[in-house]
Amino acid sequence: MITDDIAVFLGAVQPRSALIGLDLGTKTIGLAVSDTSRTVATPYETLRRTKFGKDAEALMKILNDRAIGGIVLGLPMNMDGSEGARCQSTRAFARNLQPLCQLPVTFWDERLSTVAAERALLEADTSRKRRAEVIDHVAASYILQGALDRIGFMGRNP
Repeated sequence: MITDDIAVFLGAVQPRSALIGLDLGTKTIGLAVSDTSRTVATPYETLRRTKFGKDAEALMKILNDRAIGGIVLGLPMNMDGSEGARCQSTRAFARNLQPLCQLPVTFWDERLSTVAAERALLEADTSRKRRAEVIDHVAASYILQGALDRIGFMGRNP
């Protein structure tokens, strides 16, 4: 199941299962995982993209090893809120992944997530080399944390 509606997504996710956030780039996929209470997103790793089959295989191993219950995929909206070619590519990735993993997938607006991640890394006085190594999975944690915060808010305000 692929949905833009976070409430529908949440209804399809197994209770007490972790979520994974993906920051899908053209060269890398940043990954972040949540705890099973879905409170905190933690940067996990960055995968180098090759071909879809190899990318999906590496991702499936992580999904299985971490007992992930759902996927939050960053959607790279244009600043005016419209969807461009990168959004189409992200949606196509989700459609191609769906038959392989059967997990619910939702999208989360990722505008400025990389900017926020870069700012946090600069404030932490992270070297340029280290920032380049971790920026994608730190951005994925911003994407996932946004979705987790929304999920938490929904639980307090049904």
